[in-house]
Amino acid sequence: MLRRILKFGALSLVGLAVLSGVLYQFFGLRIVMMGGGMPTLQFVMNPEEQAELIAQHRARQRDSFEVEPSAAATTTPTLVEPSSPPEQAAVIATTPSSWTDFRGPLRNGEYSELPILTDWPAKGLQPIWKQPIGGGYASFTISHGRAFTIEQRGREEVVAAYDVATGQELWTNAWPAFFTERLGGDGPRATPTLFDGLVYALGAEGELRCLDEETGQVRWRTNILEDAGANNVIWGMSASPLIVDETVIVLPGGSNGRSVVAYNRHDGATVWTALDDRAAYASPMLVTLGGVRQLLVFTAERLAGLTPNDGTLLWEYPWGTYNDITVAQPLLLGNGRVFISSSYGTGAAVVEISASGDILEVREVWRSNRMKNKFTSSVLYDGFIYGLDEAILACIDPATGELQWKGGRYGYGQVMLASGHLIVLTEDGDLALVRATPGEHEELARFPVLDSKTWNHPAMAGGYLLVRSLGEMAAFDLRQNSE
Repeated sequence: MLRRILKFGALSLVGLAVLSGVLYQFFGLRIVMMGGGMPTLQFVMNPEEQAELIAQHRARQRDSFEVEPSAAATTTPTLVEPSSPPEQAAVIATTPSSWTDFRGPLRNGEYSELPILTDWPAKGLQPIWKQPIGGGYASFTISHGRAFTIEQRGREEVVAAYDVATGQELWTNAWPAFFTERLGGDGPRATPTLFDGLVYALGAEGELRCLDEETGQVRWRTNILEDAGANNVIWGMSASPLIVDETVIVLPGGSNGRSVVAYNRHDGATVWTALDDRAAYASPMLVTLGGVRQLLVFTAERLAGLTPNDGTLLWEYPWGTYNDITVAQPLLLGNGRVFISSSYGTGAAVVEISASGDILEVREVWRSNRMKNKFTSSVLYDGFIYGLDEAILACIDPATGELQWKGGRYGYGQVMLASGHLIVLTEDGDLALVRATPGEHEELARFPVLDSKTWNHPAMAGGYLLVRSLGEMAAFDLRQNSE
C-alpha cells in the first residue's frame, strides 16, 4: 500500500511539473513579486508578445476611426486653475483641464479643477474605453485633450500620446532600451512632464528627450547617466523631470557635484550641476519655504533645498532608508512645514524650515512610524494627512503625527485626492472611493478595473480619470454634468 501511495505521489509530482512547464512555456505563468515582498503566480506576456498585441490593437484602432479623434475632452468649459497649498510655488504653465506633472501640476496628488462625480454605482463605473498598453510604472500627464506616458514595448521604450476621450493613439516616439529588474519589474518608471507645448520624457536607463506635444518629433535628447558619469540605481531612473524657468531639472545621482543637473529646456545644454548624493526615486519639486523659492530634492541621503538658479544648498535634513528606497513625494503642510515618509521600518517625519536672517534653518517637529509610504505618496485634505501605511490606508494628524484611523487593505497601490474624497488605485487593479474624513475609514465603492500589477499613479484632467497597469489602460468620465 505504501509503495502504491509513493508511486501515485511521484506520478502526481511529475504531472504537476509537466503542467507547470506547459503553463510557463506556452501561457506565460510567472512568479511576480508584489509590493509586500510576497511572490504570486500570474500569467504574464513576454515583452515581444505584448508589443505585438499592442501593434495589432493600434492597427485595428486606426482602421476604426474614419474621422479625427473625438474633441469631447478638449471642449470642456474654462475651469478654475488648481489652488496652491500654503507656500507652494506657482511658476507652472498650465492650461485649463491640464495635469502637467507627476501627481498633478503641484506634484501633490490633488485634483481641484472642478467637482467630480462621487456617487459611484455599487457595481462600479464603466470605463469610456479600455485597451492594452506597454509595461512600466509611469503615470499620465494630460493637456489639450491629449494624454502622454512612457511604456515598454518589446525592446524599446516608447513615449506615446493618446486622445483622452477615445483612447486613440496619436503618435509614438521610441528608442532601443529595455530596463529589467527581477524584484521590481521591467520597463520605464518616470512620468513625462508637459510644459509650453513640449513633452519631457525620461527613460529608465537615463535617456532624456524633449518632444513636440503635437507631433512627437524630437527637439533634443541626451542621456543623463552618461552626462553625469553615474551608474543607474537598482530600480531604474524614476524621478520625473521638473521644469523651472528656462531649465529642466533631473536627478542622475552622479558624484563630483553631478547628482542634480539642470539642462536648458530649449536645447538641452547643461546649465548647472550640484551635490554628490546617490539618486533615490522621488521627483524634485518647486516650492516656497521660509519665504524662499527653492527646489525641494529627495536624494538617497537627505531632503534638501537648493536655489533654482545654480543649485546652491540652502538647507538639509538627513534621511536614509534600506537600499536608498526613498520613493514618496514630500508633502507641503503650510507654515514652512514638510511631511516626508518612507517604508522599510523608517516611518514619517515633519520638518519645519524657517528664515533666520539670510539663512534657512531646519527643525524636526516630530517623527514616528505611524505612516510608512512605500511606493506611494500621501495627500493633505482639510488639515489631515491620508496615505497608505504600507498596504493599509491611514489618516494622521500632521501637527503631532497621531493616528486618527487605519483601515482598508489596498495593497501597495496609489492614492489621489479629488472633491474631498480619496481615489485609491489598488495594487491588484481595483478602483476605490474613500471619503476623506478623520473620523473613520469610510469606503464608498470598490470594483475591479485592471489586470496585472498596478503601481501606476492615476491622473485626471477635465473630469476624466486615467489609470494604467503593467498591461492595461482605461479612462473614466467623472464629470458631474456628463450625462
